[in-house]
Amino acid sequence: MADFTSTKPYLVRAIHEWCMDNGCTPHLLVVVDSHTRVPVAYVKNGEIVLNVNYTATKDLLIDNEAISFSARFGGVSQNLYVPMHAVKGIFARENGQGMFFEIEDASDYVGKNEASDGHAEPSEDKNAIKSKKPTLTIVK
Repeated sequence: MADFTSTKPYLVRAIHEWCMDNGCTPHLLVVVDSHTRVPVAYVKNGEIVLNVNYTATKDLLIDNEAISFSARFGGVSQNLYVPMHAVKGIFARENGQGMFFEIEDASDYVGKNEASDGHAEPSEDKNAIKSKKPTLTIVK
């Protein structure tokens, strides 16, 4: 049987689009680890909630490996990088509807090359990414 890519990034993009189409504000729940670049001052209990509405972000990119964008925190623009393995959920702020995932092992996504700032770059090993399938919980 053929290896398939993870459905998680596709579902994240779909819920983001659903939020935007319905006039809701999409928020990401992210588990912060050494591969995640977010403002640490806003991290609580190892997690952060990020507004990923187009009006709150600049250059938002949701690809199969990560979510990256610029956003302002305390008036200061920062570049954020959230590897897909760190996404715990995406939901609408207004009603809580969305999708939540089990957190996957970062080693399935991250290669051996770490950037000099201590953050990992996305893995070139596509077989590791293809082997993981997210578990979904639908919030109503």
